[in-house]
Amino acid sequence: MFDWFTLSAEEQAAVLLSLKVALWATCASLPFGVAAAYALARGQFWGRALLDGVVHLPLILPPVVTGYVLLLVFGRNGMVGAFLAEQFGIVLAFRWTGAALACAIMGFPLMVRAIRLSLEAVDRRLEEAAGTLGAPPLWVFATVTLPLIAPGIVAGMILSFARAMGEFGATITFVANIPGETQTLSSAIYTFTQVPGGDAQALRLTLIAVVLSLGALLLSNTLSRRIARGIGQST
Repeated sequence: MFDWFTLSAEEQAAVLLSLKVALWATCASLPFGVAAAYALARGQFWGRALLDGVVHLPLILPPVVTGYVLLLVFGRNGMVGAFLAEQFGIVLAFRWTGAALACAIMGFPLMVRAIRLSLEAVDRRLEEAAGTLGAPPLWVFATVTLPLIAPGIVAGMILSFARAMGEFGATITFVANIPGETQTLSSAIYTFTQVPGGDAQALRLTLIAVVLSLGALLLSNTLSRRIARGIGQST
């Protein structure tokens, strides 16, 4: 009889690796996400439309294409990948770190979108008031703007995390499907659907993926509301 509540070692490894990859992908992309969102929301410069397009490109490109581009650029023979390997001993292709990079890129547009919307909703007069009191721009951003956009940052992080948990196409193209090294939750589900008798395990991991994704969305909404109430905003 199949035990629905006991994960095999392979399944446990896939779930834990997915959590690890998604966490690193989210945290590593956060500073870039804030910077990109600020540039798109407040910046007035040549190439702004191009930057907007590049940021959102992973949403419209097939994930396999994104993974292949990463392989060309960050693979062992790629321009950046060869440099990192020779100079620093850093190898991304076919490593869990490469999976984190792929997941960060796929979730980046969602993070930027949430933060950008929060920035566009900020009352600029509050920032201007702080500026008239002699506060430098960086201090105004850290003490006024950043707290005001905190709900958007939290929402963006969790949406990016959830997207990273479900990433498959770019990851499997860039880092393959190596058990214990690059086999994430989605890759494990795909593997179990391809082997005889693996349907039950694939279904169990699918249910885990659904629970984690729904939990992330609910957590995003809850935290955003609480942070907004804490800083006196209405949601």
